Amino acid sequence: IPEDSAPTPLISFNEALQHFQTTDLSELLRNIQPTLRRTGLAAITHFLFGPPRLHRELTEERDLVFAIARCSLDNSQKVHTRVLQTVYKRLTGSRLDCPRYGPHWETVGFQGTDPATDLRGTGFLGLMHTLYLVMDPEMLPLAKDIYKLSQHPIQNFPFSVMSFNITRIALHALREEALTRECNRRQQVVGVLNEFYVATFLHLFQVWKSQQKTISDSGFVLK
Repeated sequence: IPEDSAPTPLISFNEALQHFQTTDLSELLRNIQPTLRRTGLAAITHFLFGPPRLHRELTEERDLVFAIARCSLDNSQKVHTRVLQTVYKRLTGSRLDCPRYGPHWETVGFQGTDPATDLRGTGFLGLMHTLYLVMDPEMLPLAKDIYKLSQHPIQNFPFSVMSFNITRIALHALREEALTRECNRRQQVVGVLNEFYVATFLHLFQVWKSQQKTISDSGFVLK
C-alpha cells in the first residue's frame, strides 16, 4: 500500500476541541445566541427566580460551544475529516478510511451519501458529541450498545441523526441556562454539556429498548 493511503489516525475529543480553540471563529461568534432573549414579565421572573448567571470566566467557553454549533463540515480541514473517519471506524470496527461521499454513511445512521447535510441543525458540535461518545473509554460500551440497538430489525433508528437530535436538546438546555448552576459548580462548560448529552442519549436508549419503541415513535420520545 502506498504510504499516502495509510489509514488516517484516530483523533481524540480534546485534540479536536483544541483545533477549534486555536481557530479564528470570530465570524461565527458574531451570529451566536448563547442565551434566550426574554422581555417583560418573563425577564423579571427569570431574574428573580431563574438560575444563577454563568460565571464571567466561563462565557468564552460557552460562546465557543455555540460557535462550533454554527460551524459546517469543511473538507479542506484535516481535523474535520479525521473526526468523521474516527466516528465511522469506532462504530463499525473498520480500520480503513472510507470515501468522503457514499452510501456507507447510512451504515452509521446518516440519512444520505453526504454526512454534511445532517449537520444543519447542530453544526460541527453534533459530530463533536458523537466523537466524545465513541472515543471516551468509559462511554464506548454505551456507544456500541446504542449503535447495536439502532441496527435492530424492528427497533432500528438512524444512529447519527438521533445523536444530533440529542445534541440539539443539549444546546437548548445550555441556552435556557438549565446547565448554568452545574457549569459554575464545576467551572467548565464543555465537560458539563458532554455529560448532559450522554445522559440524555442513555435515557433515550433505555426508553427505546424497554418500551419497544420504533422509528415511528421517535418524535414522541425526543419530545
